[in-house]
Amino acid sequence: MTPTPSTTPPTPSLTGAECLELTRKLRRRGTLVLSVFALVWAFAAASGTGSATDVVPVSVEVAALVVTAAAIYLGHRKDAAPSPRTVSLSANWARGVGVVNTVELVAIFAVIAASNAAGRPEFIPVGIALVVGLHFFPLARLYDQRQYRWTAALLTAVAVVGVVLVVAGLSDENVRLVVGLACAAALWGTAYHVAVRG
Repeated sequence: MTPTPSTTPPTPSLTGAECLELTRKLRRRGTLVLSVFALVWAFAAASGTGSATDVVPVSVEVAALVVTAAAIYLGHRKDAAPSPRTVSLSANWARGVGVVNTVELVAIFAVIAASNAAGRPEFIPVGIALVVGLHFFPLARLYDQRQYRWTAALLTAVAVVGVVLVVAGLSDENVRLVVGLACAAALWGTAYHVAVRG
């Protein structure tokens, strides 16, 4: 695994075994993070289907837990086949990821604050979907995970659909349901791809 050119001094080249181990760790971490955030979106969607004691939201939550657990298992199983390719990371990739995630977090809080201040809380899930989607574009490059570009595009498209639904007058609960389930599906899809294909 050869680091790509960077403005900072390159790190020493990794051996083949070290490169495979780093790829395996990133595969497991990616599967875990994607699955957990998909679960959060699914629970948000379930909150738009009725009270916490109703059958539908409980069923959605149970199904979400099963799908999440299965993805995490696939990504962490010891007998998993090696990734078909090893990642190629720049020397300062970890710092870049930290910057992107920090900007994402600040933007999410800004979306929540602005939506509440404007008296339009129905824009919160839509705005968060957009922020999360956009942050996957730089992550695709930083993690050398091409499939994250598809995740970015899907989540951004979900945000656009969410705006259309809000403007069309769909209820807060239905917007949360649609946006939440669509975001969960996109993140789970990526988690399974990372778990199985690397």
